[in-house]
Amino acid sequence: MKLKYFSHAAFQITTDDGKIILIDPFLDDNPTSPVKSDDVNADYIILSHAHGDHLGDTVKIGHRCNSTIICVHELADYLIAKGCIAHNMHIGGGYNFDFGRIKFTIAHYGSKTPDDQYAGEPAGIILSICGKNIYHTGDTGLFYDMKLIGELNKIDYMLLPIGDNYTMGIPDAVRAVEFVNPAIAIPMHYNTFPEIRVNPYEFKKKLEAIGKKCKVMEYGEEIEL
Repeated sequence: MKLKYFSHAAFQITTDDGKIILIDPFLDDNPTSPVKSDDVNADYIILSHAHGDHLGDTVKIGHRCNSTIICVHELADYLIAKGCIAHNMHIGGGYNFDFGRIKFTIAHYGSKTPDDQYAGEPAGIILSICGKNIYHTGDTGLFYDMKLIGELNKIDYMLLPIGDNYTMGIPDAVRAVEFVNPAIAIPMHYNTFPEIRVNPYEFKKKLEAIGKKCKVMEYGEEIEL
């Protein structure tokens, strides 16, 4: 299985049998993304919430690729109304797909579409694929139930924001890693806009100082999980 980082909170997972899963594909209007929406394909798209920098190019990609979009119920209904294929879920629920299992967790943030439509609650995403557990926290502030998430799930890779202003900053993100205790932490949601400009290697240094592993992924970098 491979994980590719497009920048911001946008990732691509390629499973061992070749299925392609996008998470929060904000590409065309993303100044730091090395690719545009026409450059990617998707069998599935998973969304943490509906803000424009996460919903991104979901509708365009979904129409072109006939992708199944997996997200909370209200956002799924919004996308179905736009002619997309969607699988409705909600926080606390899990479902087994042909690539693996997804479960949504709480995330402390907001969720409204770019055209001002209510889109349900924001979510974190736990993906159990190819024997690995990946926790994409979505845009969230620090919350103590992250400790419970880590106790209930052996997280191999934790993808979490560090950019501050809209989400956790570095100190809170370090504490979040302590709560969840993943094998490897991967920072996201930073340096896309001036308001969230931070140094990810400062985050890495702080984690390594407390014995935690961190991988800073460059934009467009793909790693084997």
